[in-house]
Amino acid sequence: MREIKKGDIVSRESYNNDIIFSVIKIIKGDKKVALLKGIDVRVEADAPLDDLRLVDRNELKKREKEFEEKIMNRIDKIEHLSSRRKEVIYTGKILHLDGDKKYAEKSIMYYRKIGLNAIVKNIPENKQPKVVYRLLTIYNPDILVITGHDAMHVKNGDVKNINNYRNSYNFFKAVKEARKWQPNLDTLVIFAGACQSNYEALMKAGANYASSPGRIMIHALDPVFIVEKIACSRIDIVV
Repeated sequence: MREIKKGDIVSRESYNNDIIFSVIKIIKGDKKVALLKGIDVRVEADAPLDDLRLVDRNELKKREKEFEEKIMNRIDKIEHLSSRRKEVIYTGKILHLDGDKKYAEKSIMYYRKIGLNAIVKNIPENKQPKVVYRLLTIYNPDILVITGHDAMHVKNGDVKNINNYRNSYNFFKAVKEARKWQPNLDTLVIFAGACQSNYEALMKAGANYASSPGRIMIHALDPVFIVEKIACSRIDIVV
């Protein structure tokens, strides 16, 4: 088998090939390691090359089809509910910062399909704290999404230590910057986080909603699905 390279689609043998990743970077050293990002879940990981298996094209197409079907089923459900809804609900404006370009494109497609007023920006996680205040000033949203990829990178480490996460600290700083712009939790509703993010830290920073309390994997569009419920619910409804 040929050596794994940047751009390949792979899975990890040590995890029973449960998640499909894209290879973002090969880190050279005594043992080559690949930096990985999930194809349909918001997780970031790394693995030695000899632990990786190239994913068959048919398997990838199957996953992509399942991904698209989940989106379309959700859209069909929303359109069905909308056709039965008599009152007009003001959904407000959404600003969505996403560390993954592909997920950003899928998110804007979904927002448009269901008629939500959303601006989506593909911004790497480490740059989100630097730009969020300026973007809030420009777009003046009612709802802010701060997401991308994340994971605990210290096996069996302290879940409360934010330094044990790949991007939780970036999300934490971005939420803090957003709250400098608007400290009122009702005026600006914030969702923050990705797979296995430090939920407690993000909530403490000022998020209204965050992932992940159980340090679980979340689907690529889970932040969007949550925001959809927030945007389409009356202010007197608990979401």
